[in-house]
Amino acid sequence: MSNNKLIGFLIISIFWGCKEDKEEDPYVWIPLEVTATAYNSLPSQTNEAPTITAWGDTLKPGVKSLAVSRDLIAKGLKYGTMVRIDTFPDTFYINDKMHPRWKNKIDIYMGKQIDTALNWGKRKIIIEYAVLKEKLDSLPLND
Repeated sequence: MSNNKLIGFLIISIFWGCKEDKEEDPYVWIPLEVTATAYNSLPSQTNEAPTITAWGDTLKPGVKSLAVSRDLIAKGLKYGTMVRIDTFPDTFYINDKMHPRWKNKIDIYMGKQIDTALNWGKRKIIIEYAVLKEKLDSLPLND
């Protein structure tokens, strides 16, 4: 009888341990093809205050920051939006915006890693940006 109890306990433990306790993601991740470049905190790549973003945030190495072209802001990629880039394990946050001449473009902040930014170059990629499910209806999704 004690073996049956032990077996029952083990079975219940296995099922209990396998139970997924995930909360539902409150976001919809919207894919978008963009041109991506990379930048560093250098006056030659930004302006005379290379560590201050256009929205006033301070950049420092390690910050997962993105600058976006202003047309993407109009599409919903506004300040604070979370963005996933498939070649990076981390989530980035939009906290900088680019000169109005750029269209459909992101700039990935790479801190002091100048060689890494240069090696990144310019490429077309698919990003995914987060929109709260409750705000999805108000998003301008026109291309």
